[in-house]
Amino acid sequence: MSSRTSFIGAVEIGTSKTTVLVGECSGRELAIIGRGECASRGVIKGVVADNRAASDATHSALEMAERDAGERIDLVFLAQSGGHLEGFYNEASVNVKASDNMIEPGDVRTVCDLAKSKELPTGRMVVHNIRRPFRVDGRLVPGSPENLVGQRLEVGYWTVHGQEQRIADHINVIRGFNLEVRELVLSSLAAGHMVTSLEERQHGVLVLDIGAGATDFALYRDGVPHTTGVVPVGGAHLTNDLGIGLRLQEGQAEKLKLRFGRAGVQTKDRAQKVWLDGNFAIGDRQFPQQAIEQITAARTWELLEVVKKKLGGAFSPETCASGVVLTGGTAKLSGIVEAAAKVFGVPAHLGEAPMWVSENLRDPGYHTALGLLYYGVTVQAEKSDTGRRHGGFFTGMKRLFTHA
Repeated sequence: MSSRTSFIGAVEIGTSKTTVLVGECSGRELAIIGRGECASRGVIKGVVADNRAASDATHSALEMAERDAGERIDLVFLAQSGGHLEGFYNEASVNVKASDNMIEPGDVRTVCDLAKSKELPTGRMVVHNIRRPFRVDGRLVPGSPENLVGQRLEVGYWTVHGQEQRIADHINVIRGFNLEVRELVLSSLAAGHMVTSLEERQHGVLVLDIGAGATDFALYRDGVPHTTGVVPVGGAHLTNDLGIGLRLQEGQAEKLKLRFGRAGVQTKDRAQKVWLDGNFAIGDRQFPQQAIEQITAARTWELLEVVKKKLGGAFSPETCASGVVLTGGTAKLSGIVEAAAKVFGVPAHLGEAPMWVSENLRDPGYHTALGLLYYGVTVQAEKSDTGRRHGGFFTGMKRLFTHA
């Protein structure tokens, strides 16, 4: 395998901030050597709304990351979120051709192509084709079905697609910095792979990546992603609710949310108050703590219920034995773990990055960017192993997520 070193940029253009990590990749080895962050501009609910503003902010983060790394980025893996992303499931089956009923590579290619052949509406494009496990004569096959004996081969794909223009807007932000976007990766899958174990994904686990403007979710079953989605609601909506309810400016509402917001109402005394700043300076004010908790709890529970509704029959406590894992900046809201456990009826906990991640990157806000780097290492290693790319841009998930 080639040992050529490449420098991978992981870019997450979020609603509140843009994060860039730089990884030095040699074969299957990864060292995180640079970081850049900038307050986002021109991004609403995870979607680029003002190209110039979003580009300026993202380019500042890229420049900062390259200075920190002391290297130029070779290529970028870009997180993808936003309410324009949708998914559907399609499956196909074929009769095994060989007279001895042994499954050959051609059978596998044919059934996979058929399962991915459903046409999209005009103006939509595939972001990921996520393969679920094969079945041979109705039996689940955890790996490749090649060389197994059976009469009928089945497979299904969860296909994620988005608006072409929205996707192009994100890519153009990076291309404006003279960088190649190697692939888009769903934010939920990037973060999910960092905060769940293979065992959890095998037993069934739901990952909620709650950012400022959107909540990305990924449900894993049988070791692979089963259903994904995006709800265009996040921590910024809690801030907005506080601003309206308490007549505050955005910065003041954000400060109250971070200090006193909760996903459940804990304060019993309606007369109990808290200070906005606590320094008793001119402009410092008091607010009822119970009112703050009521506002943030109402929006949080609504968000969790919307996710559960979108999952529909795909989610059940019986097929989600590993429970719910929360990540993203809003996952730090007090009481949100307990709220998620009650809404979904399964255990819940905060996601944590693997132990090899340095202390300054262990905050939930970095999980998506870390997952992008991890994904990039896998893709680069496959390129070195085979001497070529398997397909082009947007050809589907690689082994990191599908074990394909």
